[in-house]
Amino acid sequence: MDAVVAISLIRMAAADLTMGPWQRPSDAYLVQLGLDALMADIETPSLPLLAGLARGEYPQARELFDLVLEELGLLPLASEDLANARWTAARWWAGQIVSGQLDPVHGAKLIYQESAAELEYPDALQPIVDLARALDLLNDQPPVQQHIRDQVTSAARGFLATETHQNHSF
Repeated sequence: MDAVVAISLIRMAAADLTMGPWQRPSDAYLVQLGLDALMADIETPSLPLLAGLARGEYPQARELFDLVLEELGLLPLASEDLANARWTAARWWAGQIVSGQLDPVHGAKLIYQESAAELEYPDALQPIVDLARALDLLNDQPPVQQHIRDQVTSAARGFLATETHQNHSF
């Protein structure tokens, strides 16, 4: 993970903190974001404190996460920045699927729930969204699920190819 992806995931978590209690990121997830950011060479005074919280200290995570947001200059959250963060995360998850670093089922669900749904289901992500929805209907039928895993990997590859082409054509 690079710094751009880490910042994007932090932005998305910050937006999710404003949602209902059942939709908010867990304290453990906030600590993991801190660890990921440190590994991506992001530096703020509070980041090591967040990343270093022990399980019994997790109740401090939200307060430290808020400090990290301020130190990174991510507040207030702008809708355009958040949309860019969701696109960045979708590209990163797609790349992780294609490289075999992320299970295609899990990756498709992340792209569907964390990016596409919040971006109002853009056409570029629709093939992955359709496959994620199909996976929900399968109820873990292994032979069919493996076929869809392959399709998700192919759709992620197609999405990345389209994104690369769009980003390099003027």
